[in-house]
Amino acid sequence: MKHEQLQILIKNVTRLHNEKQALSEAKKTRIIAGRGGRKPKLSLEEQIILTLVYLRHLTTFQLLGIQFGVSESTANDTFNYWLPLLEELLPSSLIEQVKKKNLMLN
Repeated sequence: MKHEQLQILIKNVTRLHNEKQALSEAKKTRIIAGRGGRKPKLSLEEQIILTLVYLRHLTTFQLLGIQFGVSESTANDTFNYWLPLLEELLPSSLIEQVKKKNLMLN
């Protein structure tokens, strides 16, 4: 993947993420103001790249966590959050290849 393609993908996935977040926020009834809590350790771009690295290399979440400076569970949660969004944008053949390889490894 070329750098320009990566930037376009990140832009599109971020836009989709923001749309889904806005839709989710519109449905909530809040007593306490939003935007509280701890800030994420990884930027949206880094989270998307973490997911793409996993899709490309099928490494463990422990190694991904070390590479990106987060815990294994955070790497896993990040991947599982972004995968459905990427499935909407990426060709299904790529996602199916990853799922087949994961089944073979388990």
